[in-house]
Amino acid sequence: MKDVTKCGSLSIEWGKRTYIMGILNVTPDSFSGDGIGNDVGLAVEQALKLQNDGADIIDVGGESTRPGSIPVDLEEERRRVIPVVRSLVSKLSIPISVDTYKPKLAQEAIDAGAAMINDIWGLKHDISMAEIISHGNVPVILMHNQYGVEYSDLMSDVIDSLSKSIECAIYSGIREENIILDPGMGFGKTPSQNLQLIRRLGEIKAMGFPVLIGTSRKSTLGLVLDLPVDDRLEGTAATVAISIANGVDIVRVHDVREMKRVSLMSDAIVRDTIA
Repeated sequence: MKDVTKCGSLSIEWGKRTYIMGILNVTPDSFSGDGIGNDVGLAVEQALKLQNDGADIIDVGGESTRPGSIPVDLEEERRRVIPVVRSLVSKLSIPISVDTYKPKLAQEAIDAGAAMINDIWGLKHDISMAEIISHGNVPVILMHNQYGVEYSDLMSDVIDSLSKSIECAIYSGIREENIILDPGMGFGKTPSQNLQLIRRLGEIKAMGFPVLIGTSRKSTLGLVLDLPVDDRLEGTAATVAISIANGVDIVRVHDVREMKRVSLMSDAIVRDTIA
């Protein structure tokens, strides 16, 4: 794994600490209930709060990926995302990531100042995404995703799929230091498989790239705790702490202030950051 990845003005020093990615959903139908629609002013206000609470990166998403959500077309996603990115770039001191699998939107987002692309299909939805990221020279999050929840062996299948995404990235000219892996908790997996994924994150880490995970408020937590989406803070904290203990480098979360504290405490134990 490379020691440093440049993401806009941020130099991510892998292994030194856990980085916090704050979620900004500019959608009307986010599973977590925090979607803010097309209100640019409200998006900026929320992003500034996430920054003040300790986020290192803001991840802007214009299409809900919750189960049963209806995909939006390129024009609608562009209308939701691009004005927000343009406004945030001028107002925040931290970099902006855009959560999209559409190459044209990724290109426009990079042109507007986005410093990272978060692709939930790991470059497999459209091969031209890899070329756009390569030419833009920005980091990319390659997430494992699939239709259905059938596996011959969960971890072997996830690793094989991520390996194919890595091969595609490198073949297209994406630099190794710009590759981040996400095992895709909640995407094409049962609750039991999601929990196994957290237990065995070390196997993803052993692939030699930084690892991001997004467990925040997800349905598996609700199932275990029998709690609604707005009451899963402690469940999220537990998954964040255990993920850090198992080698995760970035956590993608809604509740930045609280998860920043969890990460600081976890890093003190796992990485001996106060020595």
